[in-house]
Formats: sequence, structure tokens, C-alpha cells
Amino acid sequence: MTHKKKSVSSALLRSAALVITPVIAAWVLPGLHNRSVKADAEPVSFSQAEYNVSDSGIKSVLNEGLILSEGYGVTPETADDKTDTDLISPLDMTAENAGEKPYPTEWGGGGSIIRTTYGIYSGNTYFDLEKCGQVNNKTDIPNETLLNESRCLPNFTIKDTDEPQVLIYHTHTTESFEPFVRDEYDAGFNYRTTDPTKNVVMVGDAIQAELEAQGIGVIHIRTIHDYPSYNGSYARSRETIVPILEQYPDIKVALDIHRDAVAGEGISYQPYIEADGREAAQVMIISGCDDGTLGMPEYMKNFHFACSLQQKMESDHPGLTRPILFDYRHYNQDLTTGSLLIEVGSHCNTLDQVQYAGQLVGRSLAELLLSIKEK
Repeated sequence: MTHKKKSVSSALLRSAALVITPVIAAWVLPGLHNRSVKADAEPVSFSQAEYNVSDSGIKSVLNEGLILSEGYGVTPETADDKTDTDLISPLDMTAENAGEKPYPTEWGGGGSIIRTTYGIYSGNTYFDLEKCGQVNNKTDIPNETLLNESRCLPNFTIKDTDEPQVLIYHTHTTESFEPFVRDEYDAGFNYRTTDPTKNVVMVGDAIQAELEAQGIGVIHIRTIHDYPSYNGSYARSRETIVPILEQYPDIKVALDIHRDAVAGEGISYQPYIEADGREAAQVMIISGCDDGTLGMPEYMKNFHFACSLQQKMESDHPGLTRPILFDYRHYNQDLTTGSLLIEVGSHCNTLDQVQYAGQLVGRSLAELLLSIKEK
């Protein structure tokens, strides 16, 4: 990996599925729909043993039955002045090396895509943050306790330095998206590709561009951790990022950028909003909680950061966020007090929608970090 002062780049459905072993899928209230949602659709399952989740991830049936994937992928292989960065549309990008699993050039059908916008959620696990945005609390910690914690600022600051202060990486690097808005998804494609212009690396690039435009140094790890083998992805991404965190102690924020997979039997969802005349994929933060077995004694500090970022993104672009998922998850979030997993869109969001969402995340994050900069 070559290091520059501000930017370091590492050279290093029908298949859509919810995990029901070891986790039981949550059912949540959908927001505004462009078409009717099939409420009685049931999830398809696949085995994924690497997630460490306690039994508290219980099914919660609310007013309607929309199937929500809480951070899982589809079928694996074995300030007021906002900088408007000019990014090439992902469809117009060509990778120098698309890898062993290129992005499709022809597209089939097989299932319906439902364009939808998730609104305000209801139910006992949900609570509103003080300014805006929500939290989906899947733990035994009372909502009132978490609401009080959510008022805390991040437990770190940034400073004037040429050293990187944000790390972006991808545990499930090959997670991919729809090419453009259409009515059907391709049941023959598992929405994974090694082409970095068509997977979540491209989303990370968009976030990185916005941070660097505001003078915040970024290391973006582009290493593939989930191909050809999906199992063990989190162990491999950990092996990648630990030496970097040791080498660059000024890094305060570590973001694992993913995309979600929201689907039912024969249908998949495209959660989006309109922001400044463009469509952006909706975004979900996952902040892990320790039940005493996960080795994350400072997990609440990550939650402070999650709530600050959630409220900043939601205030900048109302509707951009889905509720923070606060659950017994590890996801390498023991490594910094600014470690989060962010789901940018779902597999049926388009490349342009998720790239733009990445820009919006990057702008809000940059402004938040600059607001807690050391004087």
C-alpha cells in the first residue's frame, strides 16, 4: 500500500436472503410506497455462521409485514458551504482490473423491484433521537438509558494534521447494486462483483472524496475480503485494518461500508429519497452492543458517534437515514471509539443512487468532524 499525506489507497434477488440462523428477521413498518408491498412475503434463508448475535434479536411484528435485512448480504460466493465534488457516474467508469467476477453487461429479470421510502417507524424497540432520526434498540438496555447516552458528543476530536484521521474499508467488498431504475431484478445475479467501480468500493470512493475536499485525511482500503470465500470476511478485514490503525494513531473513525439486502419472496426493495433533485439510497448505521461476551467494553462510545452522525445526516437531508440498528453485534467495532458499520442502500438500489448517498454521507460526516475539531 502506498501512503500519501492526505489519501492512501490500498492496492491491496431472487438470491436475496435474510439470515434466520442464528438471527430471526425483524419485521418493520414501511414508510411511503410507490407501489403496494406484499405484506405476507416470507424470507429466504442462508447459512452464515460468522455473525455473533445474541438471542435478543427477536422478531417484532408491527403494523405491516415488510421484511428487513438487518445488515446481511445476499447469496455469497463460497457546513452550509457544501463542496460539490464532481464524480463520474459508475456506469461510465471502467475498472483497470474488474477481477474474477466482472459486473454483468446483460440483465435478465425474475422478480419485482419495489421502489419505496421508509418513513418513521413505530414499535417498542424504536425511539426518536432528540433532534431527528431514530434508533432501533434490539438490546436489553432501556430506551430511556440510550436516549440519555445519545445526547453525548463523540468521544474523540480531530485536529489539524496531514495524517489520515478516517479509515474506510469493506468487509464485504464485492457487494453490488442494480445498474439503473427498472421494474425487475435479475434472479441469476447474486449482486456481487469484484469490479471496484460497481461495488461498495465505489461508495467508499464517494465518501472519501467529500472528506478530502474538506481537508480530512482518509485511508481507503480497497482490498477484497469476501471473495472467493465469504466465510471469515470479518477476520480478514480485521487483519487488514489493525496494522493500519497501529501505523496511523491519528485515525479516530473507522467505517465499514456495506450495502443491505432488503427482500421478500419474489420481491426486492429499493429504498430511496429525493435530495436536491436527485435520487439517493437510504442509509442505515449499525452500532454494536456488548452483552459481556464480545470484547467491546467501550461500545457506548461508538453509539455516541452513531447518534451524532445519524442526527447530522437526517437534519441535512430528511429521510436519508433508516433507524440506527443497535444490537449485540461485534463487526470489529472494538478497534476505535468511532467504529461503525454503514449500510448504504440495498442490492436493488442503483449505482447512481448509492454513489450519491455516499456523497451525502461524506458531506455530513465531514461537517460533523470539523465541528468537533480541536481548537
